[in-house]
Amino acid sequence: IIPVAMAGVRAIYGLVLSIIILSAIRGRDYSEYNGFAHLSAGVSCGVAQFVSGITVGVIGESSTQAILSRGTLFSSSVLILIFSEALALYGLICGMIMAQQGQRNSS
Repeated sequence: IIPVAMAGVRAIYGLVLSIIILSAIRGRDYSEYNGFAHLSAGVSCGVAQFVSGITVGVIGESSTQAILSRGTLFSSSVLILIFSEALALYGLICGMIMAQQGQRNSS
């Protein structure tokens, strides 16, 4: 059930970044630089979420099989899942930095 909850967190990361990007779009002041900055922010966040989802899936499957054979591995598998979720958080942080850079250079 932990990987399923982590998938919801990754969806919220994308929603937060999209709200930040949408709040920066203001009529005719939106330049080509801002467009590419926001595109790169969305792509970097999306790719990081995708990679984190793949790693959570692989880790979730293998840790489930490992926990069946040795029950003491539960806490270590949760720790590894949290580290793989950090990839998604790093992607969100990079996307937010890129989106803010696009807003800063608009004037």
